[in-house]
Amino acid sequence: MSNRDALLDGAKQCLRTKGYARTTARDLVAASGANLSSIGYHFGSKEALLAEAFDEVFMEWTAHLTQAAASDPALSALERMGRSWQQMLEEMPAQEPLMLAFVESIGPSVRSDELRAKLADHYARTRAEVAASVRDSLGDVEGADPETIAAYLIAVHDGFMLQFLVDPVSTPSGEQLLSALGAALTAALAAGGA
Repeated sequence: MSNRDALLDGAKQCLRTKGYARTTARDLVAASGANLSSIGYHFGSKEALLAEAFDEVFMEWTAHLTQAAASDPALSALERMGRSWQQMLEEMPAQEPLMLAFVESIGPSVRSDELRAKLADHYARTRAEVAASVRDSLGDVEGADPETIAAYLIAVHDGFMLQFLVDPVSTPSGEQLLSALGAALTAALAAGGA
């Protein structure tokens, strides 16, 4: 394994165990077995290394959720979206350390052009991946811009992430969400046809 890969693996481990705010460059060196100067050589800064590690783990999770949505092509677009949200909510407890580390990184990104650019790039790539899934589910529907829908779905995800971190007991399960949304959509469609 290269020093760069070892640093990324070490950063992922630190994000899961220490979080963003408490991870030091020395922690990254200890977790990776690399030397301190290799952080600057490969990534430029500790923040850039942590941002890259975030990007990798959250892109993996995004791919996992979009695969859950696409697992049964016979499902409707709404059923696919529901399956993805259900998977997301069911897996939040296992992802809690990474979600908390991500939230910790938002504050510093406001004052760091480098970190903000890395996080913005991550959001752009996540939007593109989710938009591809939306396009696969809906096809080409006039006025239904997949990138805009993807931005909405990401905002819903991030909102549930924040709710879960603050009050996990009151965050709905995937089953509760699907049941409530199904009833609401049925009522809204019935009222619209009346």
